[in-house]
Amino acid sequence: MPRLAGMTGLGALAEAAGLQVDWTDASGQAKRVSDDALVDVLGALGLAADSDAAIAESRERLAAEQSADRAGFVSVDRGAAADLPFTPRGTLHLAGGGTIAVDGRLPAIDETGYHRLELDDGEMTVAVAPSRCFGVANAAPGRRLWGPAVQIPALRDHRTTGFGDFGSLAHSAAAFGQAGAETLAISPIHALFPADPSRFSPYAPSSRLFLNIFYADPGLVGHPLPAEDAPELIDWATAIPRRMAALRAAYDAATPAIRDAVAQFALDGGDELRRHARFDALHTHFFGQGARGWQDWPSAYHDPAGEAVADFARAHAAEVDFYLFCQWLADRGLAEAQKAAKDAGMALGLIADLAVGMDGGGSHAWSRRDDLINGLSIGAPPDILGPEGQNWGITGFAPQALRREGFAPFIATVRAALGRDGTRAGGIRIDHAMGLCRLWVVPHGKTSKEGAYLSYPLPDMLRILAIESHAARAVVIGEDLGTVPEGFRPASEARGIFGMRVMPFETRDDDLVPPEDYDAQAAAMTGTHDLPTMAGWWQGNDIAWNRRLDRAVADDADTTRDRERAGWWRSFQAAGLVEGEAPAAADPDAVVDAALGFIGRTPSAIAILPLEDVVGLVEQPNLPGTTDEHPNWRRRMPDATDALLQRPEVARHVAILNEARTA
Repeated sequence: MPRLAGMTGLGALAEAAGLQVDWTDASGQAKRVSDDALVDVLGALGLAADSDAAIAESRERLAAEQSADRAGFVSVDRGAAADLPFTPRGTLHLAGGGTIAVDGRLPAIDETGYHRLELDDGEMTVAVAPSRCFGVANAAPGRRLWGPAVQIPALRDHRTTGFGDFGSLAHSAAAFGQAGAETLAISPIHALFPADPSRFSPYAPSSRLFLNIFYADPGLVGHPLPAEDAPELIDWATAIPRRMAALRAAYDAATPAIRDAVAQFALDGGDELRRHARFDALHTHFFGQGARGWQDWPSAYHDPAGEAVADFARAHAAEVDFYLFCQWLADRGLAEAQKAAKDAGMALGLIADLAVGMDGGGSHAWSRRDDLINGLSIGAPPDILGPEGQNWGITGFAPQALRREGFAPFIATVRAALGRDGTRAGGIRIDHAMGLCRLWVVPHGKTSKEGAYLSYPLPDMLRILAIESHAARAVVIGEDLGTVPEGFRPASEARGIFGMRVMPFETRDDDLVPPEDYDAQAAAMTGTHDLPTMAGWWQGNDIAWNRRLDRAVADDADTTRDRERAGWWRSFQAAGLVEGEAPAAADPDAVVDAALGFIGRTPSAIAILPLEDVVGLVEQPNLPGTTDEHPNWRRRMPDATDALLQRPEVARHVAILNEARTA
């Protein structure tokens, strides 16, 4: 019997808190969250719900908080008058200067941006958005773009290094730009944990507001990295300490001019940057004593504004300055990579990847924990990408906190990815973009099946993306794979966000959806970092890996793959890309050629191809659901990017793409 039998108001409290009691799974089946799960999730949100009295008290407090928060921010479309939940009378101060009198209704506003409405009893932010995000047609009218998607650590250049960095990225961007690519999508570059080489996953960052300093290249300040082993698989446990040692040597030798530049960078970065540098210094200090996250530090250091932290920063000023230097160097290296892309003729340059959340023991959670959902992890219910459900062990923004802060945390996160006026990227890919609408949240200690969907203010977040994309002249791509809520795709498409159309998911029975049926407003892709490469899929490498790891494999997996191979080959024939009989499973070359041409022919405004497919590799960067069992985020490219592009088979792949995108 459910422990809540006989209690009243639980569902109403859950819905008021933004939880979706009823939802539909990826197969179209209606689902309902159990009462026990609702109590656990609500409790983690700070809303006790284990008795009638607790539910009543939580509902009253939540209503008061929501009433106060909603009065601080409103988003509207450019040129459209809007009714507010109250009768406003005051003065609207436009971001670009000038004022508008407001008396009873918010008038139509033509200037986009964030404006301040001054009222008799306070003020609020009025965000005015363009109707659509910045698009490919804005950057490259009449053209269909293509580019590779790369894992930065996998890249090689003329240096012999333990892993790729922003210097390798600049080299690759220039090489691909000269080869005809118009963009280059990159793996997340968010700050990780410099003292802990075991935490190298780009999707579990310490903070999304700052950069991964492992990618900083000391060669930019006259201290080239020493030559080191560069194996096929990255040895992070060795490579990260070596990189940190090289960065310390560069910091110790920094000239007065460099130190002045870092000081100005720190001044411009303000309190947020200084807190992050302090976090890295503290994390390094306490990591040596066995602490993994800030929760393991002595309690006096849990308060970033406390005296203990201030004393530590004074006593370890050089250590804090070192991490400021690393952020400055990383910022400079990323800007150089974007400049290299644009100088090589790319229309967009880099497309940044915004991870869906962050580590609860990291910098953001320490310095701005009220921004986040605490006691909950983000994941996914059972779906096509994870039949058992997923618990990613990361946290994200709390919807109530976003409203309370006028969405400042979200705005800052988008700006951190794109840089000032697009200096870091010409596009952004939003990982698990359904998080703009809802996130599957799981109480700590529970399985992913015991979670629930938490709703987010989608219209506000879409308008913010439109504002920020135009400010940075950057396109927006949303990863809309998995369990997609009803109405999400139409809403995001109407706002000019590109969806992802991934070839293995675009099927009709065993055949592929014809290229001409792909959406124009989409990023067409042969695959993602979580999927088998084209060569690997044809060879059945993914099935072999699952068997090797004793993971569930259907009894008819091999015959099903044979049937799917036949369907794909028929689809390639129907598109006029191949002739004759399908090649054997061990011979994927013609299939890779055809897949690239297939995606290249789509009307989609952007075609993004994993670098592994452009090169024709068998192994994929990441195997979801594994950690050490598969070498995730450790594989390197077989050669420097410019050398790869000179290989006959790779040059053929690039020629196929250039021809298909200009046909």
